[in-house]
Amino acid sequence: MTTTDSAVAAVFEEVKALATRFRDSAKESEERRWLPDENIELLEKSGVFRLGVPKRFGGLEAPVADQVRVLSEISRADTATGWVAMIWVSSSWVPSLFPDETQQEVYARGTARVSTGFSPTGVLTPEDGGFSLSGSWKWMSGCRGAGWALLASILPAEDGTPVPHAALVPLSELEIADDWHAAAASGTGSSTVTATGVKVPARRVVSLLDVLGGTTGDRSNTGATGRNYAFIPFFMAQGASAYLGIARGAFELFLERLPGRGITYTSWADQSQSPLTQIQVATAANKISAAEALQSTWLELIQRHADAGTQPSIEERAAVRGKAGYAIQLAKEAVDELFEASGASVIMRDVPFQRFHRDLRGLALHALFAFTTNQEVHGRALLGLAPDTPFL
Repeated sequence: MTTTDSAVAAVFEEVKALATRFRDSAKESEERRWLPDENIELLEKSGVFRLGVPKRFGGLEAPVADQVRVLSEISRADTATGWVAMIWVSSSWVPSLFPDETQQEVYARGTARVSTGFSPTGVLTPEDGGFSLSGSWKWMSGCRGAGWALLASILPAEDGTPVPHAALVPLSELEIADDWHAAAASGTGSSTVTATGVKVPARRVVSLLDVLGGTTGDRSNTGATGRNYAFIPFFMAQGASAYLGIARGAFELFLERLPGRGITYTSWADQSQSPLTQIQVATAANKISAAEALQSTWLELIQRHADAGTQPSIEERAAVRGKAGYAIQLAKEAVDELFEASGASVIMRDVPFQRFHRDLRGLALHALFAFTTNQEVHGRALLGLAPDTPFL
């Protein structure tokens, strides 16, 4: 652990010690389409959900690199637990962009679990000094165990122009559909949530563009605090940590299966002696290492700006998206390489590797982390063109 903060280092060591428990629970997560309650309790107890909470509320307010290290370690042990933890921790930083009264509501316990719906599929209607919120949001990872939901919605301007906003709503005020039946990442419980005329105080609604920019006019902790990040680069960094952790975990599982395995219908009684396997393993290892090396570049950039109290340029934001997307692609290719080297038995449900492979490929389809989309954004910036997206 690179941190000098002993409390954050302790979280990492706790999570590392829980790896076997999380890995053993993966089958249960798939069967119930949601994490076991014990996993959430263990993460809570270890301090994971304090990582992004401001220190003034009793949180750890850890630097992004330290948060990423912890989240990657959880993902290395179990895909679903790692993905949900990543969503909750990365999203728990966003309420720090809201007015102080809202921050006190969300961070009252010194810990926070927030799920997000960034597609503006809801509508805010002014009502009694606040708003009424109605709409549905799909793919709400972790909604079954979150305390709050951050929901993108449309608030029409006076001239009727649709303006995207973000609303913070307690999960207890939303309906959760039992509609998460997925071939990949089934343990993440990424169900649809619905709001029907939910009352939202004005203090819990801010411009979505301000959230994406990482600052709002009401923010109380502005300046060079070392924790004022631009949201999309921050979220890309957090998200990539899950993919890279999953790839690292898959690599370890492949090596664990190797002893005693041969290659059927060949003379190779020991697969590890086969030059083909050696090449496949080395290729996968180097792709994962290359992805991790890329990760260090955007973590350095994000932290440098936070330490200086500045915001990344459009070109830098686009580069973070492009590099993170490329690193995720490398992680996916590495696990694909190992899957091809695993033999037909790898498709059996009792072989953990198949779950890592299946979940990684499924999660790589996430729109914000998709390879081609992120390369297009980065490429446009490299060519001096407008990025053509507000999600920077």
